[in-house]
Amino acid sequence: MQSENSDIMSKAEQTRQFIIERTAPIFNKKGYFATSLSDITTATGLTKGSIYGNFKDKDDLAIHVYTYQSEKISEAVNQQIILQKTALKKLFAFFDFYKENFKNIAASGGCPLMNAAIEADDSLPFLTPKVKRSFALWKQRLISILEEGINNGEFKRDISAEHFAVTFMAMIEGGILLSKISGRAKDFAILLDNMKEMVNREIKI
Repeated sequence: MQSENSDIMSKAEQTRQFIIERTAPIFNKKGYFATSLSDITTATGLTKGSIYGNFKDKDDLAIHVYTYQSEKISEAVNQQIILQKTALKKLFAFFDFYKENFKNIAASGGCPLMNAAIEADDSLPFLTPKVKRSFALWKQRLISILEEGINNGEFKRDISAEHFAVTFMAMIEGGILLSKISGRAKDFAILLDNMKEMVNREIKI
């Protein structure tokens, strides 16, 4: 009996994950507020009852979708960073991730963190704590890399890790938005190359 319950739970989790993965691109392109239940049932091929049998309501699904998207990006970035041996290479790997994945990010509706941040601030207060945490973790990851470089003698000791972390975050998110609107991936590539020049000029010893 225990094994049977375990199998049922496993299938339930698979269904929830299926709904989250199929709904994520729609939420990111149309926005959480504008995405309708009809959009969700069409994307998943499931009934309204099936959707609400797995999630309390649309807000609950939105939170799970955002968590899935933010964790997916975080894991992908970390996979590139952990391969690097120096702080400089880790920082550049961070930039390169966005350069290499810009087309996919743009095609999927833009950066889900930025999209959710804008929408949460305007109309989805229940999502705000999740979004704030994502940006706080992103900021701390950059600060850690910069402080590692300071401590091991790669970066200048008098720089502010926090100031540069905030600057890099703003430049990346602004660059994604600008390039998505212009339809020119080249614009974003130019920005990221300039960010590397900034590191070499103002941060690197």
